[in-house]
Formats: sequence, C-alpha cells, structure tokens
Amino acid sequence: MRSSVWVLALGVVLGSVSQSAYAQATPGARAGQPSGQRAGGQPAAAPRRSPGAGPIIVFETVKGTFEVETYPNEAPKSVEHILALARRNFYNGLRVHRLVPGFVVQFGDPQTRDMTKRARWGNGGSGREIGVAEISPKRPHRLGAVALARQEGQPGSADSQMYVALAGLDSPQIANLNGKYTVIGQVISGLDVVQKLQVTDVIRRATVREQGASK
Repeated sequence: MRSSVWVLALGVVLGSVSQSAYAQATPGARAGQPSGQRAGGQPAAAPRRSPGAGPIIVFETVKGTFEVETYPNEAPKSVEHILALARRNFYNGLRVHRLVPGFVVQFGDPQTRDMTKRARWGNGGSGREIGVAEISPKRPHRLGAVALARQEGQPGSADSQMYVALAGLDSPQIANLNGKYTVIGQVISGLDVVQKLQVTDVIRRATVREQGASK
C-alpha cells in the first residue's frame, strides 16, 4: 500500500488525521427529528430522484441511515467501481476517518477497521484505482454531493474513499472542489444523519438498491 495520503485541494493540503487524509443539502429534517419522518411522526415522502440517476447506495451507520443516488451517465467507471465495492461488502465496518465541519465528512479506508492503525487512516483503499477522473459540469458539488477523494496531483487515482459535502456552492471551499473531483452521487435521504457523523463512527453496512427496486 502506498504511503501517500489522498487529499482534497483546499488551497493548501490539510495536514492531520481528522483534517488530512482523503479529501456538505436540502436539510430534510429539523434538529432532533429522526431521518425518514416528518414533524408529527408522519412518514416522509419518497425522496425525489434526479433524471438519469442510477442505483441507490444505502449506508447504515451508527447514527442512522442515509441514501445516495448515483450518476452512472456522467461518471460510469467511477460509479461502477463504487457499486462493485458496495456489493462485495467492502464498506461494511469501516469508520469515518475525516471530518471538517462545514466542509466534508469522509470514509472508505479499510484500515479504519483497526483502531491500532489510526495513524495511517486516510492512506488506504481497495488497491485498485479507477484510473480516470470523470468530472461533469452537470454534477457540481452541492450540499450533500458525494465525490471521490484522490491523491494530490493524480486525477485518476481515486479508489474507495469518498466524501460528502457539508455545505453548498455558496461556500468558497466547496466551490473550489468543482472541476477537480469526481461527483458520483447525491444524498437524497438522511442528510441529517450525515451531518451527525463524527470521526470513528462506523458504517455498519452498505447495500445497493437497483433501479426499479422498492425499499
């Protein structure tokens, strides 16, 4: 495994385990309100999906569940890679390894299963890079955008690590990511869960809901 750290360009490379490593929504719930319910305990309406969106990845975490629609039309190789990893349970048991409040929360390093390797969190991946950056102006970094981290200066080096944007395009930090990192999807349910995630929180399970499949 390479020792280089995957990062997000933020003007400068951030440099600690919680703020270095690989490098945001429509708030669907009020503070303290469980994801998936409206005020008053009524079931929430099905999330509105984007035209052309692909399979949904369902992430079950210690803080709750969030769902990500994918964009295979704009990022076919990247989406195929991440879906393949999810289908073989790659993300099960991984921990959040990076949180920058108001910027991103990040996970996808298999080393995070081992607390004794915390000093190296952010360096790991599946061992198979995607090999291409698939950046589309149709899919900018919005609040809740899901994109792939990569190594500095190597656009095709993205692998398993992904981040969720904790702010929108009105944030200079988020706007600075556009044109540099591949957006593979968008959180369409459970953004309140994403906003509660902290470093070391566990992704219990990631599953793929195929197109046309019901919950």
